[in-house]
Amino acid sequence: MYILKNAFKSITRNKSRNILIGIVILVISITCTVSLAISNSADKLIESYKDANLIEASISFNRENMMGGFRENKDKDELVENFNGIEPLTVEEIEKYGDSSYVTNYYYTVSTSLNGEDLEKASSDMELERAPSREDSEDDNKPVTGDFTITGYSTYNAMSDFISGNYKITEGEVDSEFSGYNCIINEELATLNDISVGDTITLVNPNDESEIYEFTVTGIYTEDTSDEDSNEMSLFSNSANTIITNSSVLLDMTTDNEDLTYNINPTFILTGEDVIEDFTEEVESIGLDENYQVTTNLDQIENSTSSISNVKTFATTFLIITFIIGAIILFVINQINLRERRYEIGVLRTIGMKKTKVCLQFMTETLMIAIISLALGALIGSFISTPVANKLLENEIESSTNTRNEIRENFGGGPSDENNSGEVEAPKGDRGGDFTNNFSNVVNIEAFGDFEATVSIKVLLELLGLGILLTIISSSSALIAINRFSPLTILKERS
Repeated sequence: MYILKNAFKSITRNKSRNILIGIVILVISITCTVSLAISNSADKLIESYKDANLIEASISFNRENMMGGFRENKDKDELVENFNGIEPLTVEEIEKYGDSSYVTNYYYTVSTSLNGEDLEKASSDMELERAPSREDSEDDNKPVTGDFTITGYSTYNAMSDFISGNYKITEGEVDSEFSGYNCIINEELATLNDISVGDTITLVNPNDESEIYEFTVTGIYTEDTSDEDSNEMSLFSNSANTIITNSSVLLDMTTDNEDLTYNINPTFILTGEDVIEDFTEEVESIGLDENYQVTTNLDQIENSTSSISNVKTFATTFLIITFIIGAIILFVINQINLRERRYEIGVLRTIGMKKTKVCLQFMTETLMIAIISLALGALIGSFISTPVANKLLENEIESSTNTRNEIRENFGGGPSDENNSGEVEAPKGDRGGDFTNNFSNVVNIEAFGDFEATVSIKVLLELLGLGILLTIISSSSALIAINRFSPLTILKERS
């Protein structure tokens, strides 16, 4: 209690010097408050982005591994033979990989090719160049390719082109059942063949024209061609001959017709980035062919948050620089203060006060000033950091809202947030489900609408910790000097 009373008297007795110390600590605390608030805001943004963009793992052809063997042997025939001998992934394999404890959900895309009956292909020369039939093929064992690419999705989550906005529904909608013989076609193909929503198109197996499939058109989509190579002269877009349906139909078709070739591209949603290596090792141990590899979107996610990470780095760097400069200034001020109070120290030591108590009094004085300055700095900093943090979040809020609405429009659902208030969890490998449940999983993007708690308890505790550390550093000169001072020598010098 004596130390507190004496420290308070010393503060009031030397007002000008202590006001200077208080101003320095006040500036430091304001800067630290704003920097910590921005850093925490950046952490929340990064965490929000990672929550909205889950870690996705895909299994793709390992071209580098295949070419590595060719570089060693230089045998072209062996290269072609090995390539043709690679078995495509099967649904059973995908389900086996998707049953992993590291996977929360999975979906896939199935693709094949068919010809059209009375359906004109969109080609640059506007001629109907059908692929050769089996009778025209020299090798009866070699499947031929159809005019139209048929792509089947297992869920809405697999429809990445619609989610990204590369494809967008202009008429009708994507069928929500994911089980019937329904499809959506490109607007260019629809215009070329005078097809409208509700019409029926007939497709045939290019290897066996007796196999006929009828699809009902439920929607018409367009492709964003703004990013295509401007030097490429093409009348139609890349997806003009792409017909989109569901994976169930294509799997049934390929099961019934062994000569109808197909390809499956799976996507696995992992529990986190820390299990990527474990998942890779697991699928390889289960039996994944060496010519396939596991790839993820981790680099894409990290690149997308790099600008926010840079803001956090800038705030942290600014905080460290401010803290170091402030500590040096306070250290110098305390050195000057110590010289002026040498006689006071000598008297206190002469009357029997221990060195530890004298040191504690000096630290208490600085700490009392620091607490008052930190409180004022936190209050002022909260008013400054809130608009700064909200400004930082402003673009993210707008971007998230626009993305959610754009995805709805891409699927033909309209810019409505109805039934999107919560996340609906779908079972692993779910092929169907109603539109609302599947769609909610796709567009569940977090947006910060309120940031009143920018200066949170965490920030205040961190600020208090910095204040205590600053007090110890700035008072270190006094601690060293007091332990070295001789009371008698100080009094003699005074005399």
